Amino acid sequence: MHHLFPSRRGSSTCLWYAVGGNISDKNPEQWINIKFCVKIGKSASETLALLTVAYGEYAMKKSSVFEWYRQFKEGREDVQDDPRSRQPKTQRTDANVDRVRTLVHSDPRLHVRVTAEELNMNRETVQQIRNEKNFCTNGAFNPDT
Repeated sequence: MHHLFPSRRGSSTCLWYAVGGNISDKNPEQWINIKFCVKIGKSASETLALLTVAYGEYAMKKSSVFEWYRQFKEGREDVQDDPRSRQPKTQRTDANVDRVRTLVHSDPRLHVRVTAEELNMNRETVQQIRNEKNFCTNGAFNPDT
Protein backbone atom coordinates (compact mmCIF):
# COMPACT_ATOMS: atom_id res chain seq x y z
CA MET A 1 0.00 0.00 0.00
CA HIS A 2 1.26 3.49 -0.78
CA HIS A 3 0.33 6.90 0.59
CA LEU A 4 0.90 10.24 -1.12
CA PHE A 5 1.83 13.17 1.08
CA PRO A 6 2.14 16.75 -0.15
CA SER A 7 5.70 18.00 -0.21
CA ARG A 8 6.74 21.27 1.35
CA ARG A 9 8.95 21.83 -1.67
CA GLY A 10 6.57 22.90 -4.38
CA SER A 11 3.53 21.00 -5.54
CA SER A 12 5.10 17.56 -5.83
CA THR A 13 4.02 14.69 -3.65
CA CYS A 14 6.01 12.20 -1.65
CA LEU A 15 5.31 8.53 -2.35
CA TRP A 16 5.21 6.66 0.95
CA TYR A 17 5.91 2.94 1.32
CA ALA A 18 3.59 0.99 3.61
CA VAL A 19 2.92 -2.68 4.14
CA GLY A 20 0.39 -4.54 6.20
CA GLY A 21 1.33 -6.37 9.35
CA ASN A 22 1.50 -6.01 13.08
CA ILE A 23 2.46 -2.80 14.82
CA SER A 24 5.64 -4.53 16.03
CA ASP A 25 6.65 -5.03 12.37
CA LYS A 26 6.53 -1.29 11.60
CA ASN A 27 10.13 -0.28 12.41
CA PRO A 28 11.67 -1.87 9.28
CA GLU A 29 8.91 -0.20 7.29
CA GLN A 30 9.73 3.15 8.88
CA TRP A 31 13.46 2.65 8.23
CA ILE A 32 12.69 2.08 4.55
CA ASN A 33 10.68 5.30 4.52
CA ILE A 34 13.49 7.21 6.24
CA LYS A 35 15.94 5.92 3.62
CA PHE A 36 13.54 6.99 0.88
CA CYS A 37 13.23 10.49 2.35
CA VAL A 38 17.03 10.80 2.52
CA LYS A 39 17.28 9.80 -1.16
CA ILE A 40 14.72 12.39 -2.28
CA GLY A 41 16.29 15.16 -0.24
CA LYS A 42 13.85 15.53 2.64
CA SER A 43 15.29 16.91 5.87
CA ALA A 44 15.29 14.91 9.09
CA SER A 45 12.55 17.17 10.47
CA GLU A 46 10.40 16.69 7.37
CA THR A 47 10.97 12.93 7.62
CA LEU A 48 9.87 12.92 11.25
CA ALA A 49 6.74 14.88 10.34
CA LEU A 50 5.85 12.39 7.59
CA LEU A 51 6.37 9.42 9.91
CA THR A 52 4.15 11.08 12.51
CA VAL A 53 1.39 11.64 9.94
CA ALA A 54 1.66 8.08 8.62
CA TYR A 55 2.04 6.15 11.89
CA GLY A 56 0.56 8.45 14.51
CA GLU A 57 1.26 7.19 18.01
CA TYR A 58 3.27 4.28 16.57
CA ALA A 59 5.81 6.53 14.84
CA MET A 60 9.43 6.16 15.87
CA LYS A 61 10.72 8.61 18.45
CA LYS A 62 12.51 11.74 17.26
CA SER A 63 15.95 10.59 18.44
CA SER A 64 15.60 7.27 16.57
CA VAL A 65 14.41 8.95 13.39
CA PHE A 66 17.30 11.42 13.47
CA GLU A 67 19.83 8.62 14.15
CA TRP A 68 18.57 6.46 11.26
CA TYR A 69 18.40 9.55 9.05
CA ARG A 70 22.05 10.36 9.86
CA GLN A 71 23.16 6.80 9.12
CA PHE A 72 21.39 6.73 5.75
CA LYS A 73 22.73 10.19 4.92
CA GLU A 74 26.26 8.91 5.66
CA GLY A 75 25.81 6.06 3.19
CA ARG A 76 24.23 3.21 5.11
CA GLU A 77 22.36 0.94 2.71
CA ASP A 78 21.07 -1.85 4.96
CA VAL A 79 17.58 -1.29 6.36
CA GLN A 80 17.88 -4.15 8.86
CA ASP A 81 18.64 -3.41 12.49
CA ASP A 82 22.18 -4.15 13.62
CA PRO A 83 22.60 -7.31 15.70
CA ARG A 84 22.82 -6.65 19.39
CA SER A 85 25.19 -8.23 21.85
CA ARG A 86 22.88 -7.96 24.82
CA GLN A 87 22.31 -10.58 27.41
CA PRO A 88 19.04 -12.45 27.25
CA LYS A 89 16.17 -10.74 29.04
CA THR A 90 16.50 -13.21 31.87
CA GLN A 91 19.34 -15.33 33.11
CA ARG A 92 17.06 -17.20 35.46
CA THR A 93 17.10 -20.73 34.12
CA ASP A 94 17.02 -24.07 35.90
CA ALA A 95 20.69 -24.55 35.04
CA ASN A 96 21.61 -21.17 36.55
CA VAL A 97 19.56 -21.89 39.69
CA ASP A 98 21.55 -25.12 40.08
CA ARG A 99 24.84 -23.25 39.53
CA VAL A 100 23.96 -20.67 42.19
CA ARG A 101 22.77 -23.37 44.60
CA THR A 102 26.00 -25.39 44.13
CA LEU A 103 28.26 -22.37 44.66
CA VAL A 104 26.35 -21.10 47.69
CA HIS A 105 26.31 -24.63 49.14
CA SER A 106 30.10 -24.72 48.92
CA ASP A 107 30.32 -21.43 50.87
CA PRO A 108 27.07 -20.01 52.29
CA ARG A 109 28.87 -16.81 53.34
CA LEU A 110 29.43 -15.73 49.72
CA HIS A 111 27.91 -12.36 48.97
CA VAL A 112 25.58 -11.91 46.01
CA ARG A 113 28.17 -9.76 44.20
CA VAL A 114 30.88 -12.42 44.51
CA THR A 115 28.48 -15.18 43.46
CA ALA A 116 27.40 -13.17 40.41
CA GLU A 117 31.01 -12.48 39.40
CA GLU A 118 32.02 -16.12 39.84
CA LEU A 119 29.14 -17.34 37.68
CA ASN A 120 29.26 -14.45 35.19
CA MET A 121 25.65 -13.55 35.96
CA ASN A 122 24.03 -10.26 36.90
CA ARG A 123 23.56 -9.51 40.57
CA GLU A 124 19.81 -9.01 40.31
CA THR A 125 19.29 -12.53 38.98
CA VAL A 126 21.50 -14.08 41.66
CA GLN A 127 19.64 -12.09 44.33
CA GLN A 128 16.26 -13.23 42.97
CA ILE A 129 17.39 -16.87 42.95
CA ARG A 130 18.73 -16.65 46.51
CA ASN A 131 15.50 -15.01 47.71
CA GLU A 132 13.24 -17.70 46.29
CA LYS A 133 11.12 -19.54 48.82
CA ASN A 134 12.49 -22.97 47.85
CA PHE A 135 16.19 -21.98 47.75
CA CYS A 136 18.15 -23.56 50.58
CA THR A 137 21.78 -22.86 51.38
CA ASN A 138 22.32 -26.45 52.49
CA GLY A 139 21.85 -27.59 48.89
CA ALA A 140 18.56 -29.37 49.44
CA PHE A 141 15.50 -28.43 47.46
CA ASN A 142 12.74 -27.79 49.93
CA PRO A 143 9.43 -26.73 48.35
CA ASP A 144 7.69 -26.61 51.76
CA THR A 145 9.76 -23.78 53.26
